Amino acid sequence: MSSGKINVAVENIFPLIKKFLYSDHEIFLRELVSNATDATLKLKHLSNIGEANVEYGNPQIEIKVDKDNRTLHVIDQGLGMTAEEVNKYINEVAFSGAEEFINQYKDSAKDSGIIGHFGLGFYSAFMVSEKVEIITKSHKDAPAAHWACDGSPEYTLVEHDKTVRGTEIILHIDSDSDEFLEEARIRELLSKYNKFMPIPIKFGTKEQTHEEGEGDDKKEIKEIVDDIINNPNPAWTKKPSDLKDEDYKSFYRELYPMQFEEPLFHIHLNVDYPFALTGILYFPKLNNDLNIQKDRIQLYQNQVFVTDNVEGIVPEFLTMLRGVIDSPDIPLNVSRSYLQADGAVKKISNYITKKVADKLQAIFKNERENLEQKWNDIKMVIEYGMLSEEKFYEKAKKFNLFPTTDGTFLTLDELKEQTKEAQTDKDGKLVQLYASNADEQHAYIQAAKNKGYTVLLLDSPIVGHLLQKLEQEDDKLGFVRVDADHIDKLIAKDEPQLSKLSDEEKETLKPLIENVVPKEQYTVQLEAMDSEAAPFMITQPEFMRRMKEMQQTGGGGMFGGGFPDMYQLVVNVNHPLVSQILETKTKKKQERLIKQSLDLARLSQSLLKGEELTAFIKRSFDMIK
Repeated sequence: MSSGKINVAVENIFPLIKKFLYSDHEIFLRELVSNATDATLKLKHLSNIGEANVEYGNPQIEIKVDKDNRTLHVIDQGLGMTAEEVNKYINEVAFSGAEEFINQYKDSAKDSGIIGHFGLGFYSAFMVSEKVEIITKSHKDAPAAHWACDGSPEYTLVEHDKTVRGTEIILHIDSDSDEFLEEARIRELLSKYNKFMPIPIKFGTKEQTHEEGEGDDKKEIKEIVDDIINNPNPAWTKKPSDLKDEDYKSFYRELYPMQFEEPLFHIHLNVDYPFALTGILYFPKLNNDLNIQKDRIQLYQNQVFVTDNVEGIVPEFLTMLRGVIDSPDIPLNVSRSYLQADGAVKKISNYITKKVADKLQAIFKNERENLEQKWNDIKMVIEYGMLSEEKFYEKAKKFNLFPTTDGTFLTLDELKEQTKEAQTDKDGKLVQLYASNADEQHAYIQAAKNKGYTVLLLDSPIVGHLLQKLEQEDDKLGFVRVDADHIDKLIAKDEPQLSKLSDEEKETLKPLIENVVPKEQYTVQLEAMDSEAAPFMITQPEFMRRMKEMQQTGGGGMFGGGFPDMYQLVVNVNHPLVSQILETKTKKKQERLIKQSLDLARLSQSLLKGEELTAFIKRSFDMIK
């Protein structure tokens, strides 16, 4: 028997472990299972290169809860330790056995899947335990060893009669950590952190039913089998060529069992230089909600779950996606500041951005119709990426699509080519018209189509930011919503409409209308338009409306105090009704015609509500009695 003091830099490391080493005590199980996985993978590697003369077999890790004795057991069939190795790797705290192993066998162990870099990982057991024991038998010809420590620097190390290779960690659970004696809680943690560990993990048993025989002799057989709670070979560890589309969908359902919609498409990540990274990203069906739940991408290190907060590793615009990223180049315990400063993490982020852009470009090139069908469900990601990542913007300009109100989809270059003849104004600027709601802006869309113009349908809450960026890049390109002005002024040509009213008549008409129309809401603008166009039309100036929308979604430039809703009442002086208003002799009828025309214009913009809508309906019935 031997005894002594654990070699630590501070007199008592255990309070430090309990309070500061990990922010969440539940992490201890991840650490212990990871260490057990390391021990098993080390044995596999050594047996493969002929340095361990043992039968590797089909090892598994077993987790057992003994509630009566208040113990939790983590048992592996890995390479085990001698008493000397226990002393070296356990008593000399912060000396990482996995790190030493990788350094020793770094060339041949590159693909062995060893997690490594744990350091104090084993000691996380003391966060929930009043005493921890290790019973271990090395694959080497040496007696088994039994180590025990009660949470002080004092330990004991004696021989043990264990004859089976491997290690058993026994945690004597603290009275304030009763939750870790509940099977449901342990199963929850294993599912969270170890769901895809590369070694099978047994947690109890389960009843399994299968059929034997044929015809009348067929009978149902029930048997008790090991309950393996993990999938040691998840889809992201396989080659894309070995997977079918259904395999990717099946894995998506495994990741998100409560998500009933299928993903739109996937991107398989696989790179080994200048960093190692594998994974699968899925595009889910998105809507126009900016508050969509993020943090759905899971980060793993060699199949060990680390976090689902991947900000800093995955570009922000891709946090709306789902899936898995696995990289040994990202440490298990990471801080936001570390991620922001780490060069490898920045390279990983750039790679993921490029991979997503390349995938979308390939779909656009080879399956454009498929991309068009899914465009409204993914456009938020594309637009967000173009606004936040310059490299993505340069690539995405080639496949970013603009839906039209006719149901077609055009790239920016295609749009310019299609509209350059009809929609270039007198100053040489190519004006692209768009609507945000095809139903609410139907009259304006129809007026534009009657002119032979193409109208886009852009309803994303952040599209205003993208339009602004495109306009800044090309000063001969402009985007204007169809209800920003009357159609003849949206794309100004050299041939203005002639007015049927004289200047004197206009001077008489304008105050008549201004006296009825609320001045705080509308400015009155008299325009000569086609006599078939509406007599009264409400428009919203493009600049102020767009700035307001951009401010609501995190923009708006120098304007910090909020934007009022600004509307113009455009009066078509060539319409017969306007002439009738001017010629009407009674003030009461004149006001009624103006109110009715104004309310009809407001109705077309969904601006007539509540009491004013009720009054409009009553007035309309009175007029047709």
